[in-house]
Order: sequence, then structure tokens, then C-alpha cells
Amino acid sequence: MTEPSLLIAWHSRTGASEALAKAAAGGAGAAATLMRACEVQPEHIQRSNAYLFVCPENLAALSGEMKEMFDRCYYPVLGQIEGRAYATIISAGSDGENAQRQIDRIATGWRLKRVAEPIIVNCSAQTTEEILATKKVEQENLNICGELGAALSNGLELGVF
Repeated sequence: MTEPSLLIAWHSRTGASEALAKAAAGGAGAAATLMRACEVQPEHIQRSNAYLFVCPENLAALSGEMKEMFDRCYYPVLGQIEGRAYATIISAGSDGENAQRQIDRIATGWRLKRVAEPIIVNCSAQTTEEILATKKVEQENLNICGELGAALSNGLELGVF
């Protein structure tokens, strides 16, 4: 690692988490590497100084593609990334809390350090049609995610984490 880097790993089915991840990457600027979770390999995690995990909560759980990323990368990097910074953004139809807890448990196993409060964006999708529909994220939420990306990038640049 030559330059401090922020890996933004995301998964999205209906566009909300993708939009939130892209907003965070925009705020982070050149420090960010934006990758879909299915593309993230252990070496991407090893080369990064900090992480932002962005995904939907599906059926009251972490989305399958994000879970697969953790399954694929967990043991190959275990013991090699302790103390690195992480944050999370969850898009949810109602509360998002369980997906958040699942990521926190994985991050605890990796001994990562949470450096920002969780962001949970409630899309209020409750019917089948609303759940399956392409989501439009409110600008206020995109701005919050952009600010998180900028804060993570600044923290890396300043050596805070």
C-alpha cells in the first residue's frame, strides 16, 4: 500500500445501495476503490487501509452477495487487517438493524475498528411491488453518504486511521 486507500464494497439489486455507494465514492475522491462485492478478492481487502460496506438488508439479513464476499475473503485475511477502519451503509425496507449487526459481527472477528456511526437508509418498501421496484434515493441521503466518504478519505489522509 503506497497511498491510503478506501475499499467501498457494495451490492445492490434495486439500485439503492449502488447509488449510496457511488455517492460515498464521490465524496471520498481518489482514495476510493469502488467494487461490487462479487468482484472483491482477499488481496483487495489486504491492500486497503479502510473499508466501507454498502448493501441492502434482504429478508431481515445481510444480502447474499455481500455475505458471499465475506465468506470468500474472511479466512484468507484473518490476522492481517486488525485495527483498520470500517463503516457501513445499509439500505432497508424497514429497519436494517439485523444486516448491520451481521456486518459488525464479521468486522469484530477481523478486529476492525468502527470509525463512523452506521447509516441505515429506510426506503419504506413493504409491498412486493415496492420491494422489487428500482429505488430512487433522496438527495439528502446521497449527501450524507458523500459526507461519510469524504470523512473516511480525510481520516486516511491525515493518518487518523
